[in-house]
Amino acid sequence: MFEIRSYHFEPTRFDEYKTWAETLAVPYIRTRMNLVGFWVSNGMEPEYGGSLPRDENIRAANVTWVIDWPDKAVRDQAWTAFRADPGWVAILARVPGGRASYLRTEAKFATAI
Repeated sequence: MFEIRSYHFEPTRFDEYKTWAETLAVPYIRTRMNLVGFWVSNGMEPEYGGSLPRDENIRAANVTWVIDWPDKAVRDQAWTAFRADPGWVAILARVPGGRASYLRTEAKFATAI
């Protein structure tokens, strides 16, 4: 099972976020989870298709990362432990702009076919 996490991070703090993620967050996450990849927006405008109207109040996510889990129960237990991990708490306390800089977060789950 894959967990696909998408974050809408404050654009004015985004360059700071990329440095924080690259130097602190991603290396730490890799030691605790099976991180498939961690991607940040490269500034190119997203492309949209389909017939649903686009919600102009929500821009495209500018951070996406994927974690591979054996199942949802293992994921839930691991996230509970990770969020309480003193090392992670210290890293998260240093996110640029604080927790308020996360304008929206999303997690969805997928199975490979």
